[in-house]
Amino acid sequence: MQQADVLDLPSMPLASPSYPRGPYRFINREYLIITYLSDPAAIRAQLPEPLEPDGSDLVLYEFIKMPDSSGFGSYTESGTVIPARYDGEAVNFTSQMYLDIESPISGGREIWGFPKKLAQPTLAVRQDTLTGTLDYAGERVALGTMRYKQEHTTYDLKGETVCTACVDTIAKKMAKTQVNMKWIPQVDGSAAVAQLVAYNLVDITVKGAWSGPARLHLVPHVNAPVADLPVRETIAGMHFVADLTLPYGRVLYDYLDRPAGDA
Repeated sequence: MQQADVLDLPSMPLASPSYPRGPYRFINREYLIITYLSDPAAIRAQLPEPLEPDGSDLVLYEFIKMPDSSGFGSYTESGTVIPARYDGEAVNFTSQMYLDIESPISGGREIWGFPKKLAQPTLAVRQDTLTGTLDYAGERVALGTMRYKQEHTTYDLKGETVCTACVDTIAKKMAKTQVNMKWIPQVDGSAAVAQLVAYNLVDITVKGAWSGPARLHLVPHVNAPVADLPVRETIAGMHFVADLTLPYGRVLYDYLDRPAGDA
């Protein structure tokens, strides 16, 4: 392999790259997002400076099924997202993510800095209940449930719009700036990359959306500490299906370019 070929690789390993070049298109991506009130001190502890809590004390717990994702295949993920602020802008910070195959774990960490770890999440309809689970190392650490399409239907997959404004609001929320903490070590163990990375989903089409009562149960686990953001009160659940594109991101803040305390 020549040097030009090495520099043209989309990812490692060279004999069989884990993922191709982006952008990455997702079809029929299905979400269960449960919004809940948590502990403000715990939220502050999981937000790296210069991100600041937005004052709502809200956390979003997500179960996401991705049956058709270009370059990554079919997989499911689960984790926590914290509404925050950066330089006055409302953003979402991805605090923890767990998923079940290698390709998007490698791609997510290496490109955007998603905090992805290998685990066993699921999202399925079980009788009359939309159910999300997360198991780590054989132990259940998260269980989320929502009534399946029973209440507050905003849109349906037959194409009948019940609330256009509701669908537009969901698409707008999905396009909100998302932020990850990207940290990659140098060969000597020091930081080679230490950045806040931002990205915005594009080409979003909401194909179905429903909201209603939900419940979330989190179990403490040392290697999957989703319960470190404890559930004080469950606010609501949102279930929706969408097509979207995940583009490349941008560096929002580079820790290696800033003196300590200059956040």
